Amino acid sequence: MRPNPLSRPRPARSAQSGMVLIVTLIVLAAMTLAGVALVRSVDTAVMIAGNLAFRQGATIAGDAGVEAARTWLSTNGSASGSDNPGNGYYATSQDTLDLTGNRTTATSDNLEWDGSGSTKPRCLAADAAGNTVCFVVHRLCQNVGPLDSSTCATRETPMAGSSLGLSRPMETYQERSWASAATIGYFRVTVRVAGPRNNVSYVQAFLLN
Repeated sequence: MRPNPLSRPRPARSAQSGMVLIVTLIVLAAMTLAGVALVRSVDTAVMIAGNLAFRQGATIAGDAGVEAARTWLSTNGSASGSDNPGNGYYATSQDTLDLTGNRTTATSDNLEWDGSGSTKPRCLAADAAGNTVCFVVHRLCQNVGPLDSSTCATRETPMAGSSLGLSRPMETYQERSWASAATIGYFRVTVRVAGPRNNVSYVQAFLLN
C-alpha cells in the first residue's frame, strides 16, 4: 500500500525573531533623515544665493550715489571750499570719522547714516528694487577754504585750450604747457546702500574736480 503524500508530516516553521523588520525600520529612519538634511541644504543654498543676489544688486546701486556726487561737484565746484551738509558735502577729509558707523561708543567721529550725527549724508529716493542710496563727499584737504596744494591732495592739469597734446595729428604735436596748468583737487565719495533684506553695501570712489 502506497503512503498518502498528504499525510506526511510537515517540517515545523523556524521561529522568526523580527530582525528584518528592525533593519527595515532603521533603513527607513536613515533615509528620512537624509531627505530632511537634503531639503534643509537646498533651502540654505537658495537663501545664500538670494542674499548674494541682493548684495550684488545693492553694490551695483551704489553707482547711482557716485553719479549723484559727481553731478553735484560738477555743478557746485566753485563752492567746494565750505561744507554743505544738506548735500552730504564736507570740505575736509575728516580722517578720524568712522564711515561705516559701526563704532560701539557714541562719539562725534561716528558717521550715523540715518542723519542723526554731526556729519550728515545725502540720501536718494529708494529705487525700484527697494535699495536706499546715501552718500557723503569729502574733499581731501586738512582745512576748509580755497584749494591749497600744501594741505590738500591735488593734481595739476593743463587748462582748457592750453595744450592739445596727442589729440592733434603727430606732425603738429604740441607739448603740454605747464605754465598754464590748473590745480584740481581729489574728492572721496563714500556710498552706503541699504537693501530690502537688511543687506548693506559700501562703495567708495575718488573723483577729481
